[in-house]
Amino acid sequence: MTAVESELRSIGELARASGLTVSALRFYDRSGVLPPARVDPVTGYRWYAEEQVAPARLVAGLRRVGMPLTGIAEALRHRHRPAEVHRLLDAHLRRLEDGLADARRELSRIRSLIDPEETTVTTRLVLSRTDLAAAVDAVRFAVGADPALPVLSGVLLEVALDGVHLFATDRFRLAVARVGATVDGPPVSVLLPVAAVDELRALLDAAGSLSGLDGSDVAEVVVTPDGVTVTVAGRPLTAVPLPYDFPDYRRLLRAQLGDAPAYRIPFDGAALRAALTADGVPVCRRAHEGVEHEVVALGLDGRGELRLVDPNGTDGADGAGALRVAVNREYLLDALGSGDGQLVLELDGPITPLAVRRADDADAFSVLMPVRL
Repeated sequence: MTAVESELRSIGELARASGLTVSALRFYDRSGVLPPARVDPVTGYRWYAEEQVAPARLVAGLRRVGMPLTGIAEALRHRHRPAEVHRLLDAHLRRLEDGLADARRELSRIRSLIDPEETTVTTRLVLSRTDLAAAVDAVRFAVGADPALPVLSGVLLEVALDGVHLFATDRFRLAVARVGATVDGPPVSVLLPVAAVDELRALLDAAGSLSGLDGSDVAEVVVTPDGVTVTVAGRPLTAVPLPYDFPDYRRLLRAQLGDAPAYRIPFDGAALRAALTADGVPVCRRAHEGVEHEVVALGLDGRGELRLVDPNGTDGADGAGALRVAVNREYLLDALGSGDGQLVLELDGPITPLAVRRADDADAFSVLMPVRL
């Protein structure tokens, strides 16, 4: 052993100190996550510095809770920035909770296949009328209208133990919202047809005119195998769910909720909406399936702030900086909603999905597909 190696730990010693196996340390070396301080050029033995013990223990802990490799690498890069690591942990915890809710729903479905007589299970929710109205508004714009894809012509309601998530997509954008609720019954998913969603939204508005009555801001939702009944201020609305399996949106969501994006840009929603609707906004036109759409481009100014750039220009020619991403103008306006308040744009590059989030609500956001220029 050389003098240098005597000051280092062998791979076996680091394994015992960190809780990782030797094979795991070799894997994290090959992955570039935790390379050794020195590799003997003759024997190939790996040697680790004392200051690598703490990062190795962090890797071991993240590995035990199932953090994906990219998330572990991101946590190591930001281990001296606790706020960033906590954000990664919170996102991973949400994935685990979603996975558990998914498993409960699937087990419930399997039980109904084994014993059809047990399909009379009822789930009841009590939630805020105004919060439910806001959640419907946050996703309604993304409902599909293609008659060839009836599975997209509704809003998916996924009831978990602490509330209900709403999802809608037309293949080009995905909108997500959540309402906290008091839940009595097992997790369940139902796909409400858009006509019923619009009736529900009208009912929620009508109940708002009864604000002087006790309980007028409370909505009760009852989900059974036969349908969904929403009651607000004594007025019931019953809907029959669509008989389709909603597309697997989780793959896209996990990309958005997992590792830290390359770009996370706060911006003023009202200012961007004003720029998008102003006369002379720079646009280009692209046709998709015979329909022409207006496309705008987003870039960064010299201070790293979000702004509109010319989509007809070449990369860098309009001062867009390192980022230049194009998106359907109408879809972006829909994602902004009213345009009030602070929003956040998240993405990894010009050809990856981008998320528009509310700065004060991690559960409400829209995912848009970019347009190639």
